[in-house]
Amino acid sequence: MRVSINWLRQYVEINESPDELADMLSMLGLEAEVPEKQHFSGIVVGLVIKAEKHPNADRLKLCIVSDGEEEFQVVCGAPNVDAGQKVPFAKVGAVLGEDFIITRAKIRGEHSDGMICSE
Repeated sequence: MRVSINWLRQYVEINESPDELADMLSMLGLEAEVPEKQHFSGIVVGLVIKAEKHPNADRLKLCIVSDGEEEFQVVCGAPNVDAGQKVPFAKVGAVLGEDFIITRAKIRGEHSDGMICSE
């Protein structure tokens, strides 16, 4: 099972580094693997203000997403995105993975200023 150290910190005080914590858990007889580093930045919680059918694509939506300061137009392929939802939102310049940087894109004739993230 993967567990976020930040999630654990909500329940217990942790002063050790992730590597030290993994060693301590192993010494207690629990299976602990080397912690994985997350290679992402620039992801915020966005509020979907509007989600409508994309005018030039059957399986895409054209959404307006707010980060609390600005609103962004985003082309999205998730069929379950609707207005009023809070979503993980990668703005232009966000880094996903080791080297995938979000850029402004034109998708089926509409610009997309970021990406709504999902699994």
